[in-house]
Amino acid sequence: MANLWHTQVVAVVLGIVLPAADAVSQTRYDVPMRDGVKLATDVHLPVGAGPWPAVVGRTPYGRAGGKALFERGTQLGYAVVMQDVRGRGESEGSHNIVLTNGGLHKHQDGYDTIEWVAAQPWCNGDVVTWGGSALGVDQLRTAPTRPPHLRAQHIFLAYYDMYHDAAYQGGVWRKALLETWLEATKSDPINLETFLAHPNYDAFWDALNLEQHVAKVNVPAVFQGGWYDMFGQGTIDAFVAINTRGDVGARGKCRLVMGPWAHGVSYDFTGYPNADPPPAADAFRWYDHWVKGADNGVADDSPVTYYVMGARDEPDTPGNVWRTASQWPPPTTATPFYMHADGGLSRARPSIDDASRTYDYDPHNPVPTIGGANRRGDNGTKDQRPVEGRPDVLLFTTDRLAAPIEVTGRVRARLWVSSSARDTDFTVKMTDVYPDGRSMLVLDGILRARHHRSLRREDFLEPGSTYPIDVDLWSTSLILNRGHRIRIAVSSSNAPRFDPNPNTGDAFRANDRTVIAMNTLHLNAEHPSHVVLPIAKP
Repeated sequence: MANLWHTQVVAVVLGIVLPAADAVSQTRYDVPMRDGVKLATDVHLPVGAGPWPAVVGRTPYGRAGGKALFERGTQLGYAVVMQDVRGRGESEGSHNIVLTNGGLHKHQDGYDTIEWVAAQPWCNGDVVTWGGSALGVDQLRTAPTRPPHLRAQHIFLAYYDMYHDAAYQGGVWRKALLETWLEATKSDPINLETFLAHPNYDAFWDALNLEQHVAKVNVPAVFQGGWYDMFGQGTIDAFVAINTRGDVGARGKCRLVMGPWAHGVSYDFTGYPNADPPPAADAFRWYDHWVKGADNGVADDSPVTYYVMGARDEPDTPGNVWRTASQWPPPTTATPFYMHADGGLSRARPSIDDASRTYDYDPHNPVPTIGGANRRGDNGTKDQRPVEGRPDVLLFTTDRLAAPIEVTGRVRARLWVSSSARDTDFTVKMTDVYPDGRSMLVLDGILRARHHRSLRREDFLEPGSTYPIDVDLWSTSLILNRGHRIRIAVSSSNAPRFDPNPNTGDAFRANDRTVIAMNTLHLNAEHPSHVVLPIAKP
């Protein structure tokens, strides 16, 4: 989520960047919003006589970061508009609360900018929007305001519901994501203070959730995300909601593209073959269809294009291919894999009457993060063996697979747990165990125990009592090869990806007090802890 990321990622998302035209013009404008605040805006125009359709990107990272966009856009006959959002770069105003000024709240800067662009003599009245991460979030907030001249959007690596997708996954503060981003971007401290003051899903977060505005969205969009992107599930949820419940201009007209990508400096970091974005991800191919009427295959594209991962270094391995589907998720069979006290993982339900495993979770010695859907650096599929030998990590592993198994869709775990504490966390990881022993991360999730009934309220544990909890691991598409094994790891921490639970039951960050929690995972006939995998047909 920084300028360097944008300059490296844009070329991948847009396709091959054409050389910049020598005579492309650039003009700086201070565009007035309805409240009089002026936003710094650069306009890049193609060579020749207009007017042209326009591409708009609104960014908190500095408008000069759109170099690859305006190089290709102007070559293809688009005016390209890059704007510093309110309170960032050279724009006036305040950037609080972050990423909310595009629309749906006090300010309607996305709407006002699009309509200003459409009214300029160099624009033909057709405007599309572009961008990922913060720029994608801005697009999602602008769409429900229904600017009359907005025709299409290309949104990548963006969250849909800030609480669930970005701030408090499973009710747990995503410290390594939002807190470090606010610090890195030198955001006003009131942002962090405000987010930390709302650890439960309440009216504050409800106002930031786009779910309630889906029916207002009336433009088609491409939603592009990654299996290891920190907002991956939000990308999927946005597509499903808008493509099925949007207004007539959006419903049934959107596209989803999911690849083996992360969110950071290296877009295609994972080393999977054939992972370059397919034609369905090309932003200007999408725009040409909607504003130029180009017969370029967009109308015939499947609604969903997704990459099925496979082993990365095995010859003739299944997977590592792009597929299409008419909907998400594609048809699968929800298949429970049960955890057993001996460390096994199988489709056989436990038959033992009394079986469990217990470990101590110390907030001062949390399980360190290795890979996952993180913001930068330590993200993606990483070998989990360095943490799997800890006494506070419980492992459950299948036998070697006799045939490949494809897991495509959302993965959830149902655990039966008890604790010596009033509140604690439970984490679940799914890994692909290679024949050489590597335990490569596929997905992970977490749940704060005080939210075992609802994220809207707190229901503390009665120490020693047993409770069912559900842990959401988000979605993937992966073929585990023959000879591999599926592993589930259960613990209570994953830091700094998630803020460690002090186990006290006190209000969030009310003090520095901590206690060690003795946590138990129940593994018997009455309490059959398991993970549900969406298994595709061979």
